[in-house]
Amino acid sequence: MAAFEVRGGKALRGEITPQGAKNEALQILCAVLLTSEPVTISNIPDIRDVNKLIELLRDMGVKVGKLATDTYIFQAESVNLDYMDSPEFVAQAGALRGSVMILGPMLGRYGRCQLPKPGGDKIGRRPMDTHFLGLEKLGGKLTLEGTDFYRIKAEGRLRGTHMLLDEASVTGTANILMAAVLAEGITTIYNAACEPYLQQLCRMLVRMGANIQGIGSNLLTIEGVERLGGTEHRMLPDMIEIGSFIGLAAMTGSEITIKDCQIAELGLIPDTFRKLGIQLEFRGDDIHIPAQEHYEIATYLDGSILTVSDHTWPGFTPDLLSIVLVVACQAKGTVLIHQKMFESRLFFVDKLIDMGAQVILCDPHRATVIGLDQRTRLRGITMTSPDIRAGVALLIAALSAEGKSTIENVEQIDRGYQNIDLRLNALGADIRRL
Repeated sequence: MAAFEVRGGKALRGEITPQGAKNEALQILCAVLLTSEPVTISNIPDIRDVNKLIELLRDMGVKVGKLATDTYIFQAESVNLDYMDSPEFVAQAGALRGSVMILGPMLGRYGRCQLPKPGGDKIGRRPMDTHFLGLEKLGGKLTLEGTDFYRIKAEGRLRGTHMLLDEASVTGTANILMAAVLAEGITTIYNAACEPYLQQLCRMLVRMGANIQGIGSNLLTIEGVERLGGTEHRMLPDMIEIGSFIGLAAMTGSEITIKDCQIAELGLIPDTFRKLGIQLEFRGDDIHIPAQEHYEIATYLDGSILTVSDHTWPGFTPDLLSIVLVVACQAKGTVLIHQKMFESRLFFVDKLIDMGAQVILCDPHRATVIGLDQRTRLRGITMTSPDIRAGVALLIAALSAEGKSTIENVEQIDRGYQNIDLRLNALGADIRRL
């Protein structure tokens, strides 16, 4: 098990470019299964979860060529359907949350798919009902073997229909969308997710020949086509990395410029960090964070304590609440963090408390942070990364802390952040991989 040894208290300085978006990659890569023609994708992040998904596609029979460090060409001309019956497939797919995204493309193009219960972060319940209810409405027949193996099959071509999703699930919407583009007739998806990554998927499918209306809204209308062709696609920068770097700069009193952020696609992220008192300057598509000795949390107009909560897009992304929580530890003022979607994602605050932070875990979904306003530095400790986002939050805490911290199980961080130790060391951090 790898670990980071972090010596904190150093102000960082320089420029950093975010990787391609992990959450977009998991959808976009699976969309190559919808066509027999070549698909070229660029700005692919070199991270564990994405590389494992590319390996899974290759083992399923997709031809994969690497054109550059971040650019691949895929051709799903001859997918090996029998591979899904192999123990190797079960092991691969079961270890990777992103494997769920093959359901829609495989059902739409081949009429069947099977999948073990996907792995991923242990951040709470992540039910797949939305995926399967939508695919069943298109004509798929679901069979559940035991409690952790799913088979879905269609007799003939899928047929378009109207559906109202029980939740605006990003991956659920993406799976249903990828099945519907090859279905017969018209499908309408109401209460669809509309995150920028989902919009990117829609635009890619349109370039491949799909007919999709309502992109960017919560009502998608898809008129099915007989076949899709190849295309080229470039992924957005990762908004979670961008938010992480903003928080890192503030908490360590650093001057950092984040390059090529596609600011128009960031939604409430910049404004949420500004509510914590963090200064941001937009320079074209770059975000410059000047060094600040102090930052003060805003209050509501009546003077009451600010609440930062997650919500479906265009609300604030749940993946950044861990970062907001840790950054608030050194702000001036108090904030309530309300994690609505996942009941285990705040279960890292005990480490922050051990470091000297003033945090009250109210219940599995809420934590109150009383900022130290830099009057007292956090102290280095030994801790374990519980999931990707909490791991980076703890890394930010360690970089701001006095003394040495050791973060174990950094394989979790590697699943979502590309060479994060090397990239931050280039800015002046002191992180050693053990």
